[in-house]
Amino acid sequence: MSKEKTHIYFVPGLAASPKIFDFIRISPEDYELHFLEWLVPETKDESLASYVQRMCTKVTHKNIILIGVSFGGVMVQEMKSILKPKKTIIISSIKNKYEMPSRMRLSQKTSVHKLFPTKAFSNIEKYEKYAFGKMIKGRIKMYKKYLSMRDEVYLPWAIDSIVNWKRETSDPEILHIHGTSDSIFPIKNIQNSVRIEEGTHIMIIDKAKKISRILQEML
Repeated sequence: MSKEKTHIYFVPGLAASPKIFDFIRISPEDYELHFLEWLVPETKDESLASYVQRMCTKVTHKNIILIGVSFGGVMVQEMKSILKPKKTIIISSIKNKYEMPSRMRLSQKTSVHKLFPTKAFSNIEKYEKYAFGKMIKGRIKMYKKYLSMRDEVYLPWAIDSIVNWKRETSDPEILHIHGTSDSIFPIKNIQNSVRIEEGTHIMIIDKAKKISRILQEML
């Protein structure tokens, strides 16, 4: 008689593909992994609550574990109240609006984030031929591989949703893994996390072995 596995649902970072989880290794004897894709918002003004409801319909098992990276971490925290998972783990993310950097909180008041040139991401191939230098070309190659959601409605919607996330207090049940060199969500603002030394905002890719070990211990 085979052992019943626990189902883990992963949500990637803002605009990211589930490919960011390609190097994560979790015991296949005990867990079955599922990777959620981002949905296109129904309208440019779709509420986060409405979007979360639609994401939850993609989860087809009970007694699950949720794991989210960056904006995916915000998403799984919102999904938690609906799905009642066994555990919720966030990586390179935030647990409340006060863990945001000051520039992001300022943007809540000024809406300067709405000036962000999101079309540059949705048409990245157009700019590739103008890229000079090994580092820039490498960065564009990485964007092409890992940023799959380039819809012109999704990108400004997602940026606005995270900037205007209203959560005041952290859920004490949330497990948090964070890098000490994260430039998007600086560690100085992050409370109660398992720290990964020199981990950046993309450590889910370049420190996957260490993150896999921590996840296995948390599970």
